[in-house]
Formats: sequence, C-alpha cells, structure tokens
Amino acid sequence: MEVSLEFVSAPFAIALLTWITIDVLKRRRYGHDCDCNDDDDVKGTTLGRQVRVLNGVTVVSNIIIFILHLGFGLYSYWNHGVVPTKSVSSAITWFLASLVTIYSKNKAFRGPKTCPPLVLILWWVFSCIFVSFSVAVYVIRRLGFGELPYSLPEADVVDIASFPLLLFLCCCFPLAVGKSSELECPLLLPKEDESPSRDDGNFSNASIWSQLTFQWLNPLFEKGRIEKLELHHIPTVPESETAENASLSLEESLRKQKMQVTSLPKAITGTVWKSLAVNAVFAGLNTIASYVGPFLISSFVNFLTQKNDGSSYQYGLVLAFIFFFSKTAESLTQRLWYFGAQRIGIRVRAALTVLIYKKSLSTKFVGPSNGKIINLINVDAERIGDFFWYVHGVWLLPIQVFLALVILYRNLGAAPSVAAVFSTILVMVSNTPLANRQERLHSKIMEAKDSRIKATSETLKSMRVLKLHSWEPTFLNKILQLRETERNWLKKYLYTCSAVAFLFWASPTLVSVITFGVCILLKTPLTSGTVLSALATFRILQEPIYNLPELISMIAQTKVSFDRIQEFLGEEDQWKFITGCAPKESDVAIEIEAGEYAWDTSSQSLKNPTIKIKEKMKIIKGYKIAICGSVGSGKSSLLCSILGEIPRISGAVIKVYGKKAYVPQRSWVQTGTIRENILFGKEMDNAFYEHVLEACALNQDIETWDNKDISIIGERGMNLSGGQKQRIQLARAIYSDSDIYFLDDPFSAVDAHTGTHLFNKCLKGLLSQKTVIYATHQLEFLDAADLVLVMKDGLIVQSGNYEELITDSDGELVRQMNAHRKSLDQVNPPQDDDSLTARPRQISQIEVIEEKYGDPICYGKLFNQSQEEETETGRVKWSVYSTFVTAAYKGALVPVILLCQVFFQGLQIGSNYWIAWATEENHKVSRERLIGIFVMLSGGSSIFILGRAVFLATIAIETAQRLFLGMITSVFRAPISFFDSTPSSRILNRSSTDQSTLDTDIPYRLAGLAFALIQLFSIIILMSHVAWQIFLLFVAILGISFWYQTYYITTARELARMVGIRKAPILHHFSESISGAGTIRCFNQEDRFMEKNLNLIDDYSRVAFHNSGTMEWLCARINFLFNFVFFLVLIILVSLPRSAIDPSMAGLAATYGLNLNVLQAWVIWNLCNVENKMISVERVLQFTNIASEAPLVIEDHRPKPEWPTEGTIVLENLQVQYKPTLPVVLRGITCTFPGEMKIGVVGRTGSGKSTLIQALFRVVEPSGGRIVIDGVDISTIGLQDLRSRLGIIPQDPTLFQGTIRSNLDPLQQHTDQEIWEVLNKCRLANMVRQDQRLLDAPVAEDGENWSVGQRQLVCLARVLLKKRRILVLDEATASIDTATDNVIQETIRQETSRCTVITVAHRIPTVIDNDLVLVLDKGQVAEYDKPGKLLEDNSSSFSKLVAEFLRSSSKSNNNNNHH
Repeated sequence: MEVSLEFVSAPFAIALLTWITIDVLKRRRYGHDCDCNDDDDVKGTTLGRQVRVLNGVTVVSNIIIFILHLGFGLYSYWNHGVVPTKSVSSAITWFLASLVTIYSKNKAFRGPKTCPPLVLILWWVFSCIFVSFSVAVYVIRRLGFGELPYSLPEADVVDIASFPLLLFLCCCFPLAVGKSSELECPLLLPKEDESPSRDDGNFSNASIWSQLTFQWLNPLFEKGRIEKLELHHIPTVPESETAENASLSLEESLRKQKMQVTSLPKAITGTVWKSLAVNAVFAGLNTIASYVGPFLISSFVNFLTQKNDGSSYQYGLVLAFIFFFSKTAESLTQRLWYFGAQRIGIRVRAALTVLIYKKSLSTKFVGPSNGKIINLINVDAERIGDFFWYVHGVWLLPIQVFLALVILYRNLGAAPSVAAVFSTILVMVSNTPLANRQERLHSKIMEAKDSRIKATSETLKSMRVLKLHSWEPTFLNKILQLRETERNWLKKYLYTCSAVAFLFWASPTLVSVITFGVCILLKTPLTSGTVLSALATFRILQEPIYNLPELISMIAQTKVSFDRIQEFLGEEDQWKFITGCAPKESDVAIEIEAGEYAWDTSSQSLKNPTIKIKEKMKIIKGYKIAICGSVGSGKSSLLCSILGEIPRISGAVIKVYGKKAYVPQRSWVQTGTIRENILFGKEMDNAFYEHVLEACALNQDIETWDNKDISIIGERGMNLSGGQKQRIQLARAIYSDSDIYFLDDPFSAVDAHTGTHLFNKCLKGLLSQKTVIYATHQLEFLDAADLVLVMKDGLIVQSGNYEELITDSDGELVRQMNAHRKSLDQVNPPQDDDSLTARPRQISQIEVIEEKYGDPICYGKLFNQSQEEETETGRVKWSVYSTFVTAAYKGALVPVILLCQVFFQGLQIGSNYWIAWATEENHKVSRERLIGIFVMLSGGSSIFILGRAVFLATIAIETAQRLFLGMITSVFRAPISFFDSTPSSRILNRSSTDQSTLDTDIPYRLAGLAFALIQLFSIIILMSHVAWQIFLLFVAILGISFWYQTYYITTARELARMVGIRKAPILHHFSESISGAGTIRCFNQEDRFMEKNLNLIDDYSRVAFHNSGTMEWLCARINFLFNFVFFLVLIILVSLPRSAIDPSMAGLAATYGLNLNVLQAWVIWNLCNVENKMISVERVLQFTNIASEAPLVIEDHRPKPEWPTEGTIVLENLQVQYKPTLPVVLRGITCTFPGEMKIGVVGRTGSGKSTLIQALFRVVEPSGGRIVIDGVDISTIGLQDLRSRLGIIPQDPTLFQGTIRSNLDPLQQHTDQEIWEVLNKCRLANMVRQDQRLLDAPVAEDGENWSVGQRQLVCLARVLLKKRRILVLDEATASIDTATDNVIQETIRQETSRCTVITVAHRIPTVIDNDLVLVLDKGQVAEYDKPGKLLEDNSSSFSKLVAEFLRSSSKSNNNNNHH
C-alpha cells in the first residue's frame, strides 16, 4: 500500500513544481502590472488581519507536516539504517506544498486573485482522506473490533500527529478564501467612516478561528490592562442579542400562537431554536469526546502492564495522541457550548425584560405592585436566562448513561454493567423526592422574599415620615420578622441541598461498590485496566447525576418563573379602550357619555361605583371646565375616567378629540434635569420655553440653583418642595402644546400668591385658547370657568356656569362658598378693600417659591454627585473575604469543613488505588477482603462528605443572616440625608439580588473553590508520586496559569462590577415608569420611554456578554495548557521503563488525569466567579458602614416619662448649616415659643422655615446654639426620646400598605374606641364605615385607594391619636377644600388647646388666629409678635402677606357676597 501512496505523491510533487515554474515565468514576462496598490487598505481592515492570521496558520501547518515526515525518515535511518520511501516522497511533496502556500499567501494581498492553486487544494484533500482512512484502520485493529484484510494501510506516528493539521487545512482554509474574497469589496466601494475602536474586539466581525479561541476579546483585555474599563470601551452586542431584535422576535413568536393557548416557553424556544440547535451540536460533541478517555484508559493501563523493556513505544504514543486530541476537542466544544448558552440567556433576558416593561407601561388601573414587577425582572427573567445553561442536560443524560453502559459492557460484561446502570437509576430516583422538596421550598423562599422586598421598598419610600414619627424601629422589626420567615424556609432549603450534595458525591462510591460486588459474585475476571476504566466511567457519570438534582430544581424554578411572567403578561388589560381620537372638524373637544366607573372591579364595588355619570355631556373646544367638591367626592376619579384610567363598568366610551396633557395631583417627576422634565421628549423652542418658565413661576427657583435648569432632580423629586414639583409638572404639560389639558388640583401645593400667578399666566394666558379641565379646592378660581361641575359622593350633583350655581342657595357649591367666606372672615384686613386694591403691586416673584428641606442650592450640588453609583476599584479587598469567612461562629467551622474535604479526597484515592492494586494477578487477595476494604474506605469518604455538606449549610445560613442584619440596621440608622442622596433602587438591589447571592450562592462558590483546589493538588501529588519529573511540569504550568489569571482578572473584575451597576438603572427606570404610567400614556410618550429602556437593557447586555466571554477566553487557554501537561505525563509514562513504575499507580494517575481539564476549569470558574460574586458581599458591606444618626436612646440622659409637660420651646442663638462647605441657613435665631400657644411660622423662600422644623426634630444637627424644650437641651437626649414626644403632620401625606388601623396606630398602643373618636373628629368616620371591614379595611400601596385629601386627614388623625404636647403642622392642609380645612382648623383648635402648635402654612387663615407669628427672613427673625399687632403696622412683612392673600381671594368673596 505504501507503493500506491508513493505513486500518487510523485505526480502531485511534479504538478506543484510545474505550477511554481509557470507562475515565476509569467511574472517575469508581464512584470508587476497586476499588482494592486491598495495593499495598505486591505491590511488595515479587521478582515485583512483575520485573513493574515488564517494564512499564517496554513503555512505553519504545511511546514510542520513536512518536518514530521523528514524527522521520521531521519529517525528510521538512525535506528535501522534504512530510509522508508514513503517518508522521502511525502517529505518532498510537503516541502513543495509549503513553498506554494508561502508563495500564494504573499500573492493574496497583491492581486484580486486570492484563491490558493487548485493543485494545492487537491493535495490537501487527498492527504486528509488517505490519513483518515489509515487512522481508522489502526484504531479498529488495535482495539480488536474485528479482523481486517492485512493489506489495508495502517497509520504510523507521523500520520496520527499530522491528522488534526490536515483536518484544519481542509475545513478552515475555505473560510480564509471566503474572507479574502470579501477583501475585494473595499477596493470597489468608497471607504466608509473608519472607526477601528468599534470593530476591534467586536464579536460580529471575528473570524471562525477568532471565535473558536476567543481571540476577539484580546483588544478588550489590552484596554483593561492599560486603564480602568468604562462602558464606552466595551463593544456593542451582536445584532441578534440587542433588546429590540430579541423582543421583536419573541413578540412575533407569541403572535403566531394567538390561535391556541399562549405558552411562553414554546414562544421562547421558537425564537432561539437555531442557536439552541448549534449549541446542542457542541454539547453532543463535548459528551462524545469526554467518553473517549474512559473508553481508552483500559487499553493504556494494559499497555503499561504488558510492555517489556525495548518493545515498541509506538502504540503508547498513538494512545497518548488520541487522548490529547479528544481532550482538546472536549475543552473547545465545552467553551463554545457554555458561551453559546450565555448568549441565548442574554437574548432571552433582554426580550422578557422588554415585554414586562411594555406590559407594565400599558397596564391601566391598579396592576401588580412595584416590588413584584421588580422581582419579575430581577429574579425570574434572570433565572429563565440562566436555564439555557442546563437545558441540554435533559437529553444528554440518557446519551451519557448509554455511552457509560457501552464502556462498562466492553470491560466488565453484561451483568455488572446492568447492575451499574440500575444503581445509577436508583440514585437518581432516590433523589426525586428531595428535588421536589427543594422546588417547594424554593417557591416558599421566593414568596417570603417578595413580601420582604415589598415591605422594604415601601419603608424606604416613607423613611422621612418614619423617622419624624420615630417609627423606624417598629418597621425595622416588621422587616426582620419577614426575613425570619424567609430564613426559616432558607434553612430547610439549604439542609435539603446538603442531603442532595451528599447523595451525589457518594453516588460513584455506591455505584462502584454495587458493580464490583456483582463482578466478584459472578467471578468476572477483573484487571487493573478494566477496574480503572470502570472507575473513570463512574466518575464521568457522576457529573450528569450530580447535575440532575440541580437540573430538576432548575427546571422546577424556571417553571415557577415562567408561570409568574406568563401570568403577568397574560393578565388581560380589561376594559382597554381608546380614549384619544383624532381631532374632529367640529368644535366638540370631549364627549362624555353616561356610565359607571370603579377602581375596584370586585362584585361588592360594582354595586357602589366610584364615579357615576348620569347624563351625556359635550365639552366645546376652548372651554375651561372646573371640577370642585369636598375631600373624597371623586374629582380625581372623574378626570381619570375621562382619561380612561379607571375601569368602565357600564355605559359608552368617553371620546376625547385631540392631544392630551395631564397634571396628576400626586406629582410625578423623573430623575434627570429640570429641563428634561419640562421638555419631556419635545424639541427645544427657546422663546416658548422661557414663556412657560415665566408662567409657571419657575424662573426664580432656577436662578437659585447652581446649574440653573440643568440641575439634577433626585429620585421621586425628593430634593424639591411640593410646590416646585407641582409647577414643573404644570410646565411639562403646557410645553407639550396639547389640545386638551387635565389639571388635578394644580394649585394646592403652592401659596396664595403663586396660585393666583399660575392661574392668570397659565390658565388665562398660555392656555386661553385650549380646552382645560381642572379640579380645585380653591373656590376663588371657579368664576373664570365656562362650566363648573360640583361633585359629591362620586356623582356630579350640580353643573352649570358659576353665576347660575351660586344663585342656588341650597346647592352644594353655596355650602362650600359659605365655608370659604367663614375662613376669610377670620382675617381682619388692616385697611378697607379699596385702598388695598389701589396699592401698587410691588411683590417680587420671590414670594412665589416655597421652601422645602433646606437651601435648594445644597441639593443642586448633592444630586449631581449622587446619580452615578460609587463602586470600588481594583481587587476585592482581603478584608471583604475575611469578614465573610469569619462572619459565622468567628470562622471556627471553616477548618473543619476543609479537613472533611481532605479526608474525603484521601480515602477516595485510597479506595480506588486499593481495588486497582488488589486486582493485579500477582497480588493474591481474597475476594471478600478485596470488596470489604473497598467498602470500608468508600464508606468513610462518604461520611466526610455528609459532614462537609451539613457544616457548609450551617455556615451559609448564619453568614447570610449576620450580613443582612448588619446592612439593614445600618440603613435604618442612617440620617435622612443618606436617603435623599441614595435612590431606593440602590438599597433594594442590595437587599434583593445581592442578598440572594449571599443566601444561596457565595458560600457554595467559595467552598467549591477550596474543594476543587484540594482535588487538584491531590491529583498533582498522585502524579508526582508516579514520576517526580511531572511535578516540575506542573510548577511551570501553574506559573503560566497564574500569569494568565492575573492578566485576565483586571478586565474581568471591572466587567463584573459593571454588570452589577448596569442593572440598577434598568430597575430605577422601571419603577419610575410604573409610578408615572398614567402620565406617560396621556402624553403618548410610551415609545420614548421604551427606547430608553431598550438602551439601558443593551448596556447591561453588552457588559454581561463580554463578561461571560472573558471567562471562556481564560478557560480555553488554561484548558489547553493542562491538556498539554496531561499529554506530556502520558508520554513520560509510556517512555519510562516497566521496572521504574507501578502500573496500578500509573494507571490511577492517568485515570485521575482524565479529570484534570474538568477540574482545572472548575477551579478557574470558581476562582473568577468567587471574585465576581464577592462583589455582592462588598456592596452589602458598603451599606453596613453608613454614618449613623445620633443614638435612639441615651440611657444616662433619658427625659421623664411625662416630658414635655408645658411645651415651652426656647431657641438660643440657633445656627444650622447642612454641610460645613455650604452656607449657613439659620443664622443665630433666638426666641421662645411659650407653652400651650399657637405659633405660625411664615417667610419667603430660603428663609429657613422648614430648616427650623428639621432642627427641632434633629433631622439636621445645629452647628451652633441649642434648642431647649421644658428645660431639656434636645441634643443631649436620644432621638427616639425626642421624636416620639413630638407630633408632626408632614407636607406629603404618607400611608402604608396594610389596614386603616395599622396606618393610624402602627405601634398598636391605642384601643379601637380611641381610634374611632379621632376618626370622628377628623370627619373620616363616615368614609371608613362605608366598608364593612371598618378599621380592618385594606389600604393599598402608598395609600393609592384614598384621595390625597383623605390621606392628609389620616395623617391628622394619627397625630391627634398620639396626643402630643408639641405639634408641628407643615403645610398640613394644602390638599383640602376650604370647608374641610375649616373643620380641621376647628378640630386642631379644640384638640390642641393645651398644646404648643407650630404651623408652617401658605394659607393665611391657617395662621391668622394663632397666638404668635414668627416671620423669618434669610435665616433670621424678621418679626415675632401677635398677628393683630403685626397687622397694625402696614409696613410689616406679615401685613404684606395678608394683603396679598386677600387680594387673590377678594374677587371670589365679592361674588359670594352678591348672593
């Protein structure tokens, strides 16, 4: 047969030589005309680089094959004195082939003809086919599969060594040709804008070779080594992974299913099936390659046992080559499989997040809570993405069991192999109940986590109120109780996990005991080769069995997540109807049809709808419609029903013609600049923008901020006052230039003068030609309306024009007008009305602005810093590791766990060595003794595994709890300024995602790393014991691995940190969009918000994509190193003389060596993962060390239980500044508030009204001076002692989810009778009685099912229930109609007759009847006296404020007097 090969190679050699000669002659004859000058153009491109790399590899492959043939010829000549003709002919042909390749490579970049010569390609293909055939013949003969005709060619060492290179030449070079042919394009097309930085390291442009070896990441590593990686350094994700593409294809897939019952899993599979199929190919190849080792190990051990000194090493070398190639194939396919799974996960995650966002933006009416939706993205979408790691395990498991059965059958025969499979199935089956229990417990953990996150989220939103009332300890306990429930489930879950872990580490032991037991019973002959092959098979089977419970629980968890998301996406948008119609030619703007509307669509409320419209109404374009009514009469609900935000129970659709704009009562502003909030997606029109700012009285505010209108608004507008938020909303609506405006009580949060200014400049000015529907409590704004609708109990009881309605003396409107006049009568005007109105208006616009917590300037600075989250840089510090490891029991159990692992490993190697050694022919060991000692050693190793698993679960539970307690208590003790500058999503992210990682992930990752290292070192020791030279090899390889690791970690660490940071903006955007969904829908801005969401998701995806790629990059390289070492180890074992080694020990070393690459990948994976996951610990610990407020209780300085008895407050030279770098806000205030007096505090913006209140509650500590209450300096006592003795009604009425009782009395200190008394006083009793559950009636999240006015009344009831000696009202009655306001003032007067009441208010009637009025100006006392006295002096600041209020109200009052 060799002759035939020489015959064939001779003509090929001649053909190649001829080709070179002709081409050289041709070039000489025609000169260099055909050369192109665009050489540089090509070389510069990414494509050019890829082709150069492929060409280079091709040349090297040809040269290596030539050298192999030449070397083998010389070796034969040296040993036998004969040169085989095959070697000579092949060496000559390959030498010529190398020349042709080099020649054509150089030509490739000079001319358009880039393809290698046909003769060369034919030679490669022929050689590949011939060598494949001879290798197959060799394998069949050696493994004894049957007799073949002897004349067939058999491979030698050179053939086997050159086989993979030939495969490469045949498979990969066509790609180079394809790529290089693309290079012609740039020569024909004009050059596009070159931006190499985007293409460098871009996956989409990478060649096959680059994708195989992850070389496309090299530029990113280079960048990461030089500087700290930022988001803009990271290339974009491939087109298929972008959020837009992924979500569109998933939606398309869901649409196709519409005919039948929609199934989310089916839809997702339909979207990613191609990628899944490619991934399945890699997974299949990986599985087959992984079984080559156990299949051949018996042949290798037999070779070692039987070889005689001086016999041929060729067979051993060939086996070593096959081991090496199968291991390399296994490693590469595994890398590609895992990376492919990550890519699919990223795509699915992005698609689901987009779908959930779309759904939550389009869900009208009350949808799922914010916390639940956040969990859907944070946990469920993540888990479904992760599932694609596990999905192929389902079908691979039977294949793995089948392959194992084949190997066992070949080695041990039928009965033992059946016994092995049965015992494997037994182990799997015994795991099923555990896996079911795991699934059940996991859903319980998720439910408990949901409720804890929900409670945490609500508490964080209301932290200011909780601290002012000193309720935060109670709410902290509530969260700790919820965590305790979660922890109990967690404990059960982790102990179940340890049972599963025990079962599966013990499984190879159990299976091997049963199998060898059967062999001994049936007297099956055992050799060390067959025993080691069987052990290797059991070990490889352990992987799928070990993964089975994880797979089952993953399937179960994923099913739960699928169900949760499908339920959310499937919730029908009931009553979805289109309220926006195109503008009609007619003059009708809105057609209101008769109908009924209810927020709660349960059967009970259908009898009692929220809104009932009895007759049809048409609203003409340009009309101004006012809606008035007492608190809870349904004003906001009527607006919502027109907007289509309330479910319609009956009646026809309300038609709205034209573009809509909406200003909700509860302000909604976005995090971002003031300008972004006002423009709200529209183009900038400077002139109109200035008009809008002026009309909404925002100019003055903007001037006071450092960055003018590009100052940053904090989360939920927390650094703005109520009035500023309201005016920014109004400006947003006016700037939108819509046709119809819906304004829900837009003047409530501002003072009288500002209200008048807004009314005149906005409603009568910029909106004079528009249709406006506005709800209001201020009756002075009614007469400008063309139509007034008066609401009561959800019905429109009166409608008509203002003049008509006030003639009806029995009407609801007149009743309210009388109350309004009564409040005005309390103000004694200093002069008669005529002179008042004649006085020129000299009131500057400064009065317009209200003041909220502190100087607005300080917030401008604060918030520019707070938007980007702080992150650590560089390595995760060792202190983080030591804190984590020693958190539980001071780390006492850690050495115990490590010892358990060492003993387990030692006993396992011992048992395997024993059975391999004892089965050798020359050791006469009785069967009973053989199996007895084996069972003893194996059983011992299993006991240590059980101990390890239980101790680990114990540590995990305790550590997670310690760190959680540290973080949550630190957050609750933080000052209010911390919550002002930290978005709640940042805290929530730590207590949900990071805490989950702490609970179930990190302890196992750290332990996994330690266990893998122990295993790795034990294998190195075992191999070095066989031949000491191996140890030196390992030292070298570990050194190189360590270098790779350090090179990798700088980039990987920053990527991992970015993954954490890029998640928070998605969640923040989500929760912001959900709370403003009504506004976003009304302004038709869904697309813009959707686009922002897509960009945020893409930012996250690209970081996650490259993060997973970097890990595979490292594994691919280090895997190759370890495979190479394994190859060298086998060669050493083959070349050592028989006398120098113990075949059983050598075989055992080779068997364990098969595991090297898996083990080393596990070490690296855990090593990288541990550092990445430890970032979660680092983030949690960041929040464990927040600077806390003063102590809650100071035991040595506790005030008397009855303190304060009189309520006298003395301010002595009080000075306050928010930060040492910021200006002083209160500049030495000295005054006394006598006990049992009513004091009103008024003043312009920045005068320090709210700062004074904050100093009283020690929200901000004085920088100088002191406050003394009843002889006690408040800075000497604990915060709880101080705040619990004071009462406050804050600006924003805050309600919590729960019942009416829990809202009024969270500390459960009062009886029902006391609660009912207070409800009666606050005019709430009737409303509460409407629900048959009375005090146990539910209150929704944020009190959404109560109107703002009703919430304000609840806050008043809260304070009256506490019966405090000192009461602070901070703008407490801003959202209440005048009649209710009068009632409240009356109630406060009666109930607080023996209290000191400090009122900060905009409505003059609120402070006019106070005993004293304090007027502040620029942080100093301007005036402080009885109101009557101050009014006598016309030039006093107080007189000017009263005059302004009267001027704005007099018109309304005069109208009322006419009737």
